[in-house]
Amino acid sequence: MFRSLFLMVVLLAGLIAGPYLAGKQGYVLIQTENNNYELSVVLLVVIFVIGMAIVYSIEWLLRRFCRLSNSTYGWFSRRKRVKAQKQTLEGLMRMNEGDYSKAEKLIGKNAKYSDKPILNFIKAAEAAQQRGDEFAANKYLMDATELAGSDNLVVELARTRILLQQNKLPAARSSVDSLLELAPKNPEVLKLAVEIYRKSKAYSALDDILESVDGLYTEAEFTSLTHEVKDGLLDEKMNEEGADGLLAWWDDQPRKRRNDNYVRIGLIQRLIDCNDHESAYELVLDTFKKVEGDKALSSALYGQITRLQPMDSHKLVKLLEKRASQSPEEAEGCIHRALGYLYVRADDFNKASDAFKKVLAHKDKMKQYDATMAAYVFEQIGDVVAAKAIREDILKSAMAITENEKIAEN
Repeated sequence: MFRSLFLMVVLLAGLIAGPYLAGKQGYVLIQTENNNYELSVVLLVVIFVIGMAIVYSIEWLLRRFCRLSNSTYGWFSRRKRVKAQKQTLEGLMRMNEGDYSKAEKLIGKNAKYSDKPILNFIKAAEAAQQRGDEFAANKYLMDATELAGSDNLVVELARTRILLQQNKLPAARSSVDSLLELAPKNPEVLKLAVEIYRKSKAYSALDDILESVDGLYTEAEFTSLTHEVKDGLLDEKMNEEGADGLLAWWDDQPRKRRNDNYVRIGLIQRLIDCNDHESAYELVLDTFKKVEGDKALSSALYGQITRLQPMDSHKLVKLLEKRASQSPEEAEGCIHRALGYLYVRADDFNKASDAFKKVLAHKDKMKQYDATMAAYVFEQIGDVVAAKAIREDILKSAMAITENEKIAEN
């Protein structure tokens, strides 16, 4: 607008001043190497105005063309974004339906034009992995890494999950270790670490993060997890170093773990498995009073006592007899079982028969081989009738089980 007004003003000034200068306008000389050009002042002004008009016109055309190009580019870009968003939503629906092949095509096709291209590449990688195409999954992850950088938590989480799905446990373990350094308190990282450590049986590493994952699971789930870790640590030490390794590991544990009765009973069980009955016996004596009042742990301890074969068990027998007299309800089955086995190993068959009679009175609490042991005890004291009756019951039970298995197969 200003330029047009400027040209009109210059032209108007030339028209007004032209007649006035007609008789005394002089001339303008433009001299080059070979030619001389003579112009009047008015003609020079007219040429100047026309030249400026041409320059301005060319500039206007160029701006108009560029604006049109930008509008066209913006229209195509918006169209691609809308299309990518629509395909992403449809792809996510296909993933929920289990159509991973179609989901991968929809999500990955226009991922670069979506609002969150990194997430699109990650979802496309997950879809490709679900249909078993590891090459495509890795390619999508590489595309996501190029956009996000190597230290992006979301991409690394997706990569680790896919490694786990590919059952590449060593690589997944290495990846999750790096994630724990990058984000040690992130809930998703911690849950993924628990899953990988459990599958790879890395119980020492899992033990290190147990306190951090408290609160991410329900109370029952967390208790189950801690028990799994403790059992895993004990099994690992037993398989690698035997009873000596177990005892050395136990001595090195902090006070909190040494006071954990679940670990104590687990250690007793594994010492018996290693045939170190004397060490197990000493630990049983130390643990016996600590589990009083906890029915589950007491029952587990009594179960291990039935397997115990110490050289001299009179201290433990006295503790069990005292406990049986003080808590007759608890003594039904569990304590009498433990006493019965200890009496047998001490060759005191009369007391053993009394204990097994009480065990047989509560058949719902009997364990495997209890009936066989009771029959053996009755034979040792000469009660052939009772022994025969028990063996007949054992045979009937075995036949009933066999019959039920055949019915189930049919």
